[in-house]
Amino acid sequence: MRRLSKLEAILWSIALPGFPQLLSGQFLKGALLVLLEFVINVNSNFNQAIMYSFLWEIENAFAVIDYQWLMFYPCVYMFSMWDAYRHTLDEKINGNYLPFVFGAYFITVGLMLSPKIKLFNVSLGPVFLPMLFLVPGLLIGYIIREILNKFRRKE
Repeated sequence: MRRLSKLEAILWSIALPGFPQLLSGQFLKGALLVLLEFVINVNSNFNQAIMYSFLWEIENAFAVIDYQWLMFYPCVYMFSMWDAYRHTLDEKINGNYLPFVFGAYFITVGLMLSPKIKLFNVSLGPVFLPMLFLVPGLLIGYIIREILNKFRRKE
């Protein structure tokens, strides 16, 4: 069983959820995460929406997205990252899951709001706006984790 560094685990998980688990010998979990990513990705037309978004054809990205499927993606994606990350830790850090959980929540909210929100009268679409929502999600998760850990130390 190979031990990954924190950075390696996160970067492989960004590339494809489940890869860090496969690399570290967790074959069933890794295969399940890769399969879930594939099924959700294909059924939501996510790769096509990503392509349209990078070509700045945002209306086409909106047209191809199946929101009913894509709404599952943030949770699978962030769970895969958290799971890969936590297996790199030598000691248990209380609440290390919170930034990942809040990241998933905020990405999902960003996805739901993407047809309505414009920045400087420009729609960022169903790919870029949810990516922006990740930042406040991670920050809020880190802040809540620190607050909870501060109270735990006082006890």
